[in-house]
Amino acid sequence: MRHYLLLCAFLIASAAVAQDNPNIVVIFADDLGYADVGCFGATEIATPHLDRMAREGRRFTDFYVGGPTCTPSRVALLTGCYPVRAGFGDGVSQRPDGSPAPGRVLYANSPYGLHPDEITVAEVLRDASYATGLVGKWHLGDAPEFNPVHHGFDEYFGVHYSNDMKPYYYLRGTERVEEPIDRDHQIRRYTEEALAFIRKHRDGPFFLFFAHTMPHTPLAASEEFRSKSPRGLYGDAVSEVDWSVGQVLGALRELDLDERTLVIFTSDNGPWLVRGEHGGSATPLRAGKGTTYEGGVRVPCIMWQPGTIPAGTVCRAVAATMDFMPTFAALAGTQPPTDRTIDGHDIRPLLVDDDAKSPWDVLYYFFGNELHAVRSGPWKFRAQNNLFNQDIYWRNAPTSVKIPPALYHLERDPGEQKSVMQDHPDIVERMRGYLKEARADLGDALRGVPPTNARRIGRRNDTIGQP
Repeated sequence: MRHYLLLCAFLIASAAVAQDNPNIVVIFADDLGYADVGCFGATEIATPHLDRMAREGRRFTDFYVGGPTCTPSRVALLTGCYPVRAGFGDGVSQRPDGSPAPGRVLYANSPYGLHPDEITVAEVLRDASYATGLVGKWHLGDAPEFNPVHHGFDEYFGVHYSNDMKPYYYLRGTERVEEPIDRDHQIRRYTEEALAFIRKHRDGPFFLFFAHTMPHTPLAASEEFRSKSPRGLYGDAVSEVDWSVGQVLGALRELDLDERTLVIFTSDNGPWLVRGEHGGSATPLRAGKGTTYEGGVRVPCIMWQPGTIPAGTVCRAVAATMDFMPTFAALAGTQPPTDRTIDGHDIRPLLVDDDAKSPWDVLYYFFGNELHAVRSGPWKFRAQNNLFNQDIYWRNAPTSVKIPPALYHLERDPGEQKSVMQDHPDIVERMRGYLKEARADLGDALRGVPPTNARRIGRRNDTIGQP
């Protein structure tokens, strides 16, 4: 009976939210580690606004991005798909001489970008009469045809790519802004634009994708925050991102939009550990950015909507940025594209029901075109050779160092320290079966063979971003 009553309460609440077409704000940090927020374990970085957001909302402890680097992570968020489905595996970067190179980074003047055939969550919401805006980092192609205004965003102010790339300048829509970038005040500049968008569209509904370029290196912070954190410049930058979140939440309260707005805070991938003190922390998770260990793809996530999301609660079910597409569509009273595979799920139950189960029976871990691992429930299996007769190598180690297959129980061992393969051969066999299913669905990614279903025609890896 209790579960029945909870289900009825959820259906009533979700129906009311969907009818109201809530505003949606996604705040996306860059390279923020799992343990870099106070409510996720940070001890040397002050994040009072995010901590309050968690007290008034819900923390998600097992929340994943679609890839451990900037571009594929954004592809997954915007399309609701594994990045490899949209062709964002190998072959989307460029060598200095201009020739294509294996990789997942879009550099300046790359001929590649998010293909026009992709349908983003911004397009879905715009078609549902939402005003749509992007403030901050895009990183899905810097050629004019890949600009966010051609991918569903009515308004755009920000930068093409990461703040360690050149040339680095602001754009408003497709036009370059004659305003030099002052990195020390970039968080504040973005925040001004985000608040202006919210105030302009206060009558709603609106969707704002607020994508910070911090704390990706090179780090910076304004005078108010510089040299204030015990964690050094990295802590200063994170504290200022936290301040920015407070400004957004404060504006929503001031405009009486807080109960009508779903706000989600998360990061595009784990911390860039090789940057030392200029990188973050994923404790207790293993590794960080650029890896498919938990520290590379499991990120802090807080969801907030007073009156709808129960305050001070925690969700330990698996969820992902790929879920934004179907979830936001449902909240807007519409649906995601029906002519293609959408890997994400409608996770509205996870927002309000303490007993809701994850819709993810199986979650795959990709690095580019390489399928590294699979999670099902608490189990994570890492394959040595993807079953495809090729070894996977640890990318930051000598090529002679192979990553052996392993099975981890993530609830008992979130740091992936002890493989229990020998103790659970039945689970290993089941997990290997999931990897084979992924190959059948997504194509033989190790050889770069693209998926063959009809919706992928014209979006092969060798034609990314080309009409």
